[in-house]
Order: sequence, then structure tokens, then C-alpha cells
Amino acid sequence: MEDFFQVGVITSTHGIKGEVKVFPTTDDVKRFDKLKQVILDTGKEHLTLEVQMVKHFNKFVILKFKGIDDINDVTQYRRCPLLVPRSEALPLDEGEYYVADLVGLSVFTDDGKEFGRLTDVMVTGANDVYIVDSPEHGEVLLPAIRQCIREIDVASGKIIIHLMDGLI
Repeated sequence: MEDFFQVGVITSTHGIKGEVKVFPTTDDVKRFDKLKQVILDTGKEHLTLEVQMVKHFNKFVILKFKGIDDINDVTQYRRCPLLVPRSEALPLDEGEYYVADLVGLSVFTDDGKEFGRLTDVMVTGANDVYIVDSPEHGEVLLPAIRQCIREIDVASGKIIIHLMDGLI
């Protein structure tokens, strides 16, 4: 299981006083209002940064970190992910899962046959779509609806699906 969850990615600087524009990758953009700190993944190390200020701008979030007061101090962090520890992840309702916990699970059909492995989850407007790499069928897109996804058991590492007509 993942120890950290990505909540956003720094896209650019904002102004000259060390603020950054962040593209949120979380379902609840308002969660930034409550963040006290984030972990910046530079690709080489994890830096813990204290959040000093949060503003919302269109679909983006503007963040200011304590102790970073110049544009030159944040330019190098463009395209870097912002993370939070799993312990600070938003709580889930019943039947909801973190994408990070689903990727890599084995997928089986409801008649017990191994079908493949979940490689990614595509978020769409209507419902999520599970991308499954199947040795027999290649990449298969499965709608994350009750008629297709019958059971998810993260603890045992498997997903049970019903192959509806037209999916393969």
C-alpha cells in the first residue's frame, strides 16, 4: 500500500514572492484549505513544506510556503508532485477506494478465471473506468459500475468482474 497520496502538482510559479500554482489531483479541492503542510517530491528527495497561504484560482490552487519568499526559490519545483501521508488522506465512504490501492490488483471473472491486472483508473464524468491489462485480450476498459465490478477486496489483492456483452 502507498504511504503517501498525491494531492496536486506544481504547474508554475505565481507572482514573484514564492507562490506556486498547483493543479489539484484530489477529488476535493477544498482540502487544501485545511492543509498545514505538504510533502514535495523533487524526484530525489521528499521535502516537508509548511503551507502559509491558500487561494483558489479557477481550477487551480495558489500556495505559499513558509520560508520561501522568492520566485527563484520555487522555479525548480515545476512539475513536482505534492503529497500527503496516508494518515491525512480524506476518509472514504463505504464502497470507495483510493486509486493507489487498486492499481496492481489481480482481476478475476465471476466464474473464477484469471482475467488480468488493473493498471490504471480513468476518471470520467459519469463513472470511473478501470484499465486492465489482460494477457488474452490486451488492454480492456471496464466501467466501474455494479453490473461489471462485482467485488473489490484490497486486502486479498483481487477484483471480481462480470464481463458484460460488448466489453471484449
